[in-house]
Amino acid sequence: MSGVRLLVGTRKGAFVLSSDGRRTDWKIDGPFFGGWEMYHMKGSPSDPNRIYASQSSGWFGQLIQRSDDGGATWNPVGNDFQYEGVTGTHQSFDGTPHPWEFERVWHLEPSLDDPDTVYAGIEDAALFKSTDGGSTWEELSGLRGHGSGPSWQPGAGGMCLHTIILDPSDAERMFIAISAAGAFRSDDAGKSWRPINRGLRSGQIPEEEAEVGHCVHHVAQHPSRPETLFMQKHWDVMRSDDGGESWYEVSGNLPTDFGFPIDIHAHEPDTIYVVPITSDEQHFPPEGKLRVYRSRSGGNEWEPLTKGLPHSNCYVNILRDAMSVDRLDDCGIYFGTTGGQVYASSDGGDSWNAIVRDLPAVLSVEAQTLP
Repeated sequence: MSGVRLLVGTRKGAFVLSSDGRRTDWKIDGPFFGGWEMYHMKGSPSDPNRIYASQSSGWFGQLIQRSDDGGATWNPVGNDFQYEGVTGTHQSFDGTPHPWEFERVWHLEPSLDDPDTVYAGIEDAALFKSTDGGSTWEELSGLRGHGSGPSWQPGAGGMCLHTIILDPSDAERMFIAISAAGAFRSDDAGKSWRPINRGLRSGQIPEEEAEVGHCVHHVAQHPSRPETLFMQKHWDVMRSDDGGESWYEVSGNLPTDFGFPIDIHAHEPDTIYVVPITSDEQHFPPEGKLRVYRSRSGGNEWEPLTKGLPHSNCYVNILRDAMSVDRLDDCGIYFGTTGGQVYASSDGGDSWNAIVRDLPAVLSVEAQTLP
């Protein structure tokens, strides 16, 4: 029977949760790297034993950890992220020029077909690539070299490149998203980039339809429908049906259209999930009721999923990389909270249960489907 491995990054270490295909009983291993911030962990689609993890500390800086045995043991690999070929500045919060500086790795995205190739999304807003299992890294500097780079500004969490999508239908096409520059697309394997933000609205920037400057929180793509993208941004849930060339709002009847994660059912490309929170100032569920919202029509019509979730006095947040789905026949949906809970649904979201409670604040959750 196939199974699932959940890779959970937290404020104070990494945890590996595993179960068979029934997903009723879970083994919890960890913490690995206790006390370190584990911003993101992700397994290779082509090798179930290969996992990459981003480990960060204010005292000791950034490390990339790699496991070749499914998370049982780990080895530090390359951590030399040097900005290359692009000088100058971006904008700080107040609009003044600020030099490009490496802060941390926000997101790791292994290649779809080569376990030794992996991409890293960086703060400040850079994209790196490794072809030797993370030992050495090279910046794909065409992104920062885009002419709009000097006007990019950070979001509240920093100027982070948090989303990397490798198009399964076209090995040359990639999508990334930056808070708060917006979404970008490459059609030549990362050599050059262009903004794809037409249709986004962000009242905080001077021009309502500016080419860049939109605070995108997360973007999702279903492998069977690569032209369709879903986006949760700083207010508004958006959809594109032309590979990001244009976007339209699908927030519909959500109680609030502010949130961080967005994901898609593994076998139903029109079934999408978001977790609304109250506002950009109040990062907790409306009325203290934790709800996942599901649309089975690709947006606009949303239903609250409540069974097994807290109905009152719940004031946690769910961060942008803290939701994931598995690829089993009955698709499993998972998310983690800043209160340290990891919730799972093995019936597409109809019911939920807490796999584990009282972890440190959860930063990321990635589901790895095992053969």
